[in-house]
Amino acid sequence: MPQTFPAASAVELAVVERSGFVESRHIGTAVVIAPDGTVAEKLGDTGALILPRSTLKPLQALACVSAGAALEGERLGLATASHSGTDRHVAVVRDILDAAGLGEDALGCPPAWPGDRAARDEMVRDHAEPSRIRMNCSGKHAAMLLACRAADWSPEGYLDPQHPLQAHIRDVVERLIGEKVSATAVDGCGAPVYAMTLFGLAKAIHRIGTSSTTSPFALHRSAGALVEAVRAHPWTIDGPGRPDTIAIEQLGVFAKTGAEGVMVMVAPDGTTAALKMLDGSGRAAAAVAVRLLERAGALAPSAVAEVMTKLPLSVSGSGQAVGAIRPAF
Repeated sequence: MPQTFPAASAVELAVVERSGFVESRHIGTAVVIAPDGTVAEKLGDTGALILPRSTLKPLQALACVSAGAALEGERLGLATASHSGTDRHVAVVRDILDAAGLGEDALGCPPAWPGDRAARDEMVRDHAEPSRIRMNCSGKHAAMLLACRAADWSPEGYLDPQHPLQAHIRDVVERLIGEKVSATAVDGCGAPVYAMTLFGLAKAIHRIGTSSTTSPFALHRSAGALVEAVRAHPWTIDGPGRPDTIAIEQLGVFAKTGAEGVMVMVAPDGTTAALKMLDGSGRAAAAVAVRLLERAGALAPSAVAEVMTKLPLSVSGSGQAVGAIRPAF
C-alpha cells in the first residue's frame, strides 16, 4: 500500500509552548528551493510520497486554463482557492459557472457551511442550508466545469479519474512535478488527488512561482498570470484574516495551504518552501514556511516578525495568551 514517510524520517518543525512548557511537537519534512532551482535546504525525507491535497490546486487551475478555460484575475484566484465562502467568493464562483452555462447543481463538491464565521452566522439567521457553492473548493470545481465546456467535454462525471478533463489534469501535473504520480486518491471535495514526492511538489510550485507572463511557453505564461492574480487579489485564495491571505498581503509571497499539514510558499525572489506535517496538523504550517524563507534570505526578518503577530499562533488560557505555536528553529 502506498504511504507517506514514517516518524523516523521526519524532523521537528514546530513546537507548542504553554506557560513556558513545550506541550506538543510537530514533526515533518520540508524543502527549500533557491531562485535558480537548486536545493537550498532539506529537512527529513523529501523524496517520500505525500498527498498534496489543496496545494495541488495551482496545478489543477493551470490545467483548466490550458484546456481552454477563460480564467484571469479574480476568477483565476478562485480557481486556485480554498476559500472561506464569503458572499464575495461566492459571487466570483457564480460568475465562472455562468460562463460555463451551468448552475450550482453541476458542482460535484459536497454541500458545506462557509469557513467565514460572519457568512455562516448570516446563513444561520436566514435559516439557510449548507450549499455546494459555499464549499471551500467550489472555485476549483467551477473552473473544471468551465474547462469541460471550453474543450467540448461533457461536464457529466467530470470528477471521474478516467474523464478527459482529469486525464488532462494528470498529464499537466506530471509535466510540472517532473515525475509520474504514484497513486490516485479521492480528495475531500471529491476530485482526484495524486500521490507525489514533496520534492516533486516543490519543483512544480517553484516553476509556477518563477514563471513570467512574457514566457514563450503558454503554460508558463498562464502560471505567471496565476501568481499575479493571487498576489493582486489575496482575498480570493483564502479569506480575510486567514493565514494564506495574511502572508500574501504582508509579505508579497504566493502561499497555498493544503489539508493534512501541507504548505507551499514562494517568496517574491522565487525562493520556494514546501512542507508536510506528519500528524496532519496545519496550525504551524504557515509560520514554518515563512521562517524557512527568512532563513534562506528571501524575506526580511522585520517583515517576518510583523507577520508572525498576525498569524493565528497564540495559545490561550482563561481567555488570555499564555504561549504560542512557533517554528522549532
